[in-house]
Amino acid sequence: MSKQRVVIVGASDNPERYSHRALLLLRKHGHAVVPVHPKLTAIEGIAVVADLSAITSPVDTVTMYVGPAVSSGLTDKLIVLRPQRVIFNPGAENPELATKLQAAAITTEDACTLVLLNTDQF
Repeated sequence: MSKQRVVIVGASDNPERYSHRALLLLRKHGHAVVPVHPKLTAIEGIAVVADLSAITSPVDTVTMYVGPAVSSGLTDKLIVLRPQRVIFNPGAENPELATKLQAAAITTEDACTLVLLNTDQF
């Protein structure tokens, strides 16, 4: 399995949140993580980026933990970021955004990052 640079949109410092669990599991699998949250500065010692537009290095995967009310406003930033794929975790599905990303040649999938990691499908 190749190691990826993964952006976590909706990252959380709350250990009960799935986005926090994903951060830990991604790191455990050797992936580089870039947490994104507008109000946090660090999670588990990792610097948090306040906005997608602050990310300038290539990204393999974006994993979404925010609902359509937030993610729809990220369309242009995601297209500029040009990740290889965007994962919409349960509760974060956004068919309209997925269609726009696919039109920009960005692969999307409705899946659970935790399940993908735990079943070697990430």
